[in-house]
Parts: sequence; structure tokens; C-alpha cells
Amino acid sequence: MNTHSLINNRPIIVVSGEGTVSTVPDRAVVELGVITENISLAVAQKKNAEAIAKVVDSLLQLGVPKENIQTFNYRIDTEYNYEDGKQIFRGYKVTHLLQVTVNKVDQTGIIIDTAVKNGVNSVSNIQFTVAHPEAHYNQALALAVKNGERKALTIASTLGVTLNKFPGKIEEISQAAVPTPYQTKMFAQAEATPIQPGELKITAAVRSEYYYF
Repeated sequence: MNTHSLINNRPIIVVSGEGTVSTVPDRAVVELGVITENISLAVAQKKNAEAIAKVVDSLLQLGVPKENIQTFNYRIDTEYNYEDGKQIFRGYKVTHLLQVTVNKVDQTGIIIDTAVKNGVNSVSNIQFTVAHPEAHYNQALALAVKNGERKALTIASTLGVTLNKFPGKIEEISQAAVPTPYQTKMFAQAEATPIQPGELKITAAVRSEYYYF
């Protein structure tokens, strides 16, 4: 948004500025878990609990800190078949999903493969982030301020007026680092699953008001 108007009878130029910083993710958040089905709820729960315990133990043996493994979804669903318009009870489905934070991105593939080998049958999401995004965001914020200043100077030059050196007002427009999603596929068992985190873009935006004369 670029405009010029009057505030308190003083002419101003209002601009928006954006800044983006690209960085390599250093953390992965993986959502994986075990889904079990059985006509007996007790059996389905027991099998699920045993499988999850095995998965968690395998991740701990890889060096994943216990606090980095958290349950984020546990549910029990009743399943039915439909025959001739009738609902026929089929059994129960127990879903236990874990959220695993991986502090070393290059270990993501190994962690997924290990979990799958030990009973995981659902890998629903992988997102890449940075552990400390503040520094990158501040860089993007500085670029956004400069971007807004350049826009204001361009407008002032076009109008043939002189821009006040400092803005009368700057408003930060909150933005956040958007985690990079990874499309999950069927994971190979013969070798480590290749995981490419790519780049993470962190964006900041501001709204600036400049007086001119």
C-alpha cells in the first residue's frame, strides 16, 4: 500500500515495506504414529500401546531426547461396514500419533526409517523450522524498514517534494516464519529415506508514514 494524504493538516506519504530472509532449517518436526484395528477394543489398545512403546524406545536409543517425543493425538474410532444399506459393526481403530522434534535435520530420514521398522505405520507430516528464528526475523524487519523508505523516496521524488528523513510513524505488521512442509511418501526400507529440507523463508512487514514538504 502506497498513498499520500494529510494528517493534522500535514502531508504524509504512507508506504508498506517487506523484507525476506532465507535460511537453512536446523530443526525438523515429524508427526508419526501407530494405527491398530481389532474387533476387540482392549486388544486394539494393547497392541497399539506395545507398538508405541517399541517406537519410543527405538527413538531414545537413537539419541532423541525424551522431551522431544510427545503425544499430540490419541483417539478411538468405531468402524462399520455397510451392506444392503445396513450398518454392520467391524471393530475399533486406535490411533496414537507422536510429534518428534529432531534437533539435527540430517538425522530426519534415519529417525523416520527407524520408527517405521519398529512399528510406525503412519507418517502424516514433516515440517522444517529454525530453533532460534528471532535473529533471522530481525534481519527481515530491518530489510522491511529499508524497503518502505525506498518506496517513500521514490514517491517523493516523483511528486517533486522533499521527504522528511525519519518516518513519523512505523507500525510492525506481525509475520512469522512459515515452516517448510515436506510431502510424505512411502518410505524405503533398504536405505535411509532421503529428506531434503530446502530453504526456509522468514518475512517481516511494516507500515510507515513519512511527512514531506
